[in-house]
Amino acid sequence: MIYNYGFLDENTKKEIRRKILKAVSIPGYQVPFGSRELPIAKGWGTGGLQLTLSLLGESDVVKVIDQGSDDSTNACNISNFISSVSNVETTKDTLKSTLIQTRHRIPEEKLMSNQILIFQVPIPETLRIVEPSEVETRRMHSEEDYSRMWVYLYEDIVKFDDISIAAEYPCKVNDRYLMNPSPIPRFDIKKLNMSDNLFLFGAGREKRIYAIPPYTKVEPLEFDDYKFEEEKFEGKHCSLCKSSNTFLDEVYDGDTNEKYYSCSDTSYCEKVRLRNDGVDVAIGGAWNE
Repeated sequence: MIYNYGFLDENTKKEIRRKILKAVSIPGYQVPFGSRELPIAKGWGTGGLQLTLSLLGESDVVKVIDQGSDDSTNACNISNFISSVSNVETTKDTLKSTLIQTRHRIPEEKLMSNQILIFQVPIPETLRIVEPSEVETRRMHSEEDYSRMWVYLYEDIVKFDDISIAAEYPCKVNDRYLMNPSPIPRFDIKKLNMSDNLFLFGAGREKRIYAIPPYTKVEPLEFDDYKFEEEKFEGKHCSLCKSSNTFLDEVYDGDTNEKYYSCSDTSYCEKVRLRNDGVDVAIGGAWNE
């Protein structure tokens, strides 16, 4: 092996692990770190990848997903890279994994206390839509001054009679910090609340790490008369496994001009199809159980 175990040098991994500990100690707080160069471009998962490489151990099993898919080009390339610099086992099975690196989705199967979910985050600052200055957003967080975000949501309701934020929905963590949950859909937001596992968020380009420890309160911003609502798929189901309780991707058939739906989480979808065919396969529980 021509690289250090896990590609990153030991001092870098030590620094990142220390910053992770600080992030876990202050849920939702963005901890600056010295983001390193990797053989992938910034903006393509370098933050999440550095967290994964810093936490890797020989007994770990790694799973990488991109918008729910294990087989996308980005997920496959990152998974192959991790395997080549560490020789750890990789898997597509959520239940078998100990470290899961994800882009824009949380798996349908509920994670356990021995698992860590690592998010790739493009823009960690949730206040960026209301304030372009980094100095000012840091002040707003320190003083817990989130009035401008509330005004932004109110103006959204005035314009559209609804809150139009589809992804990166602002959440209050541990009754203190306002946090960007990464561009996950609203469907996944409530999975962050009081979960058994640790959530880590890494933004390589912006040089920030933040975390949601297990059993931490996470609440999406909402008004008394305009409650937070997640995406609904009433009357729709996956065309492959027939599931109706998962986050569905809408797919258009160019030949027939028809649209159909399929599970965003391809691993879960494959398991359900196997079970439907009579195969004895273990499927994790639902997040609301």
